[in-house]
Amino acid sequence: MDDPNADTEWNDILRAKGILPPKDEKKDDDLEDAFVEMVKARQAKKDSLENKDLDELEELEDLEDDQILNEYRHKRMMEMLAQAAKEKYGELTEISKPDFIKEVTEASKECYVIVHLYKDYIPACRLMNRCLTELALQFKATKFVKIVSDQCIPNFPDHNVPTLLIYGEGDIKANLAGAIQFGGMKMTTKSIRALLAKYGAVPPEKVEDNDDIDKQPKKSIYQSKATAALSSDEEESDDDRGYY
Repeated sequence: MDDPNADTEWNDILRAKGILPPKDEKKDDDLEDAFVEMVKARQAKKDSLENKDLDELEELEDLEDDQILNEYRHKRMMEMLAQAAKEKYGELTEISKPDFIKEVTEASKECYVIVHLYKDYIPACRLMNRCLTELALQFKATKFVKIVSDQCIPNFPDHNVPTLLIYGEGDIKANLAGAIQFGGMKMTTKSIRALLAKYGAVPPEKVEDNDDIDKQPKKSIYQSKATAALSSDEEESDDDRGYY
C-alpha cells in the first residue's frame, strides 16, 4: 500500500479532494530541524578539532567520532609531510656565478631564496654570515646562499657589502645594499629576520616588529637592466657591461 504521507502528485490530488488528510507539515519541519542540528553538531565537532595536534587527537580517540578523527589525523599528517618536503635546506651555502641561475633564479620558483653578496675581510659581512647561518637553521623552507660580491658582479664596490638579494616566484623581490640597511655591527639575527619577514621570505615573529628596521633608509644597487641580467643567460649589452 502506498504511503499516504508520501509527497507525490497523486497524494496531492487525493488531499485536494479530501480523500487523504492534510500533510503533516510539522512532522516534516521537525525532521528538517533534526537534520540541520545534526549537521551543526558535526561541524561544531570538526571545529573543536581544528587546532589540535596529532597527540591531542590521539587523546580524544575514545571520545570523538572515529570517522572525524581519522579525517583530521589524515589531514594533519598530510600537512606535516607537505611541510617536511619544503624544509629541505637548513644551511647557508656558498655558490659561484655559474650556479646562480639554477641555485637562485630557478630555485626561487619553489621557495624564497636569500643571496648574500659578501667580502670575507669586511666584519659586517662576517656578522651577516653568522646571522644568516642561524636563520637558515630556523627556516629550512627558505634557501640561504652566499657568493663573493665581485665574483657575482665584476667591480662591485666593497662599500655596498653586505648586500642581500631576496628572490621569490622566479624574480628578484628586493635588493638591500650596505651595512647601514641592517644596523651595521649592531645587526642581530632577530633584526635580519624582521627585515626578511617584511618581504615574505620568512614568517614574522609573533611579537612586535622591530620599528628601527622601518626607519633604515633603502638603497637600491641595480638598475632594471642589471637586475634582469641576474636572472638571464642572455648576452650582456654595452650598457650592462660589468654586471651579471
